[in-house]
Amino acid sequence: LSSVRHFGVHATIIELGCMDKCMTNTIVSDLLCLSPRLTRSLSEIIHHKSKGNPLFFSQLMISLCKDGLVRLSLIRRRWQWDEKKIQSRKLPDDVAVFLTSTIGRLPKEVQDALHTLSCFGARSDRALIEALETNLKNPLIESLEVAVA
Repeated sequence: LSSVRHFGVHATIIELGCMDKCMTNTIVSDLLCLSPRLTRSLSEIIHHKSKGNPLFFSQLMISLCKDGLVRLSLIRRRWQWDEKKIQSRKLPDDVAVFLTSTIGRLPKEVQDALHTLSCFGARSDRALIEALETNLKNPLIESLEVAVA
């Protein structure tokens, strides 16, 4: 970070600490639009698995929803989950390993699109992606939609 500042780039350091069980439950409750009383047991499992790490928490919640372990029940008109399956789910201890394994499950063309765009930083606008599609003759937008679905 000091080398970045050496070049005159202003950087703001934001320290993001681990969340406690109460904060985890508050966020899960808000995300699922349910009373904290109803989400407490799920939140405790998620907190234990994520160790309160906000990035791990975020990716874990996305993964649980994508895998159908946390799902919206149209009959009950609320979110529901299978605590036993979530509890027994094996997860790596490292957030980077978790993210890598999540990306590794994506189709090859989606991984290739993510790899291509990663060369252009954390953000890319649509004009850049369209220019890359044209020049590379590769349907990046379609692949990226799979990645964010």
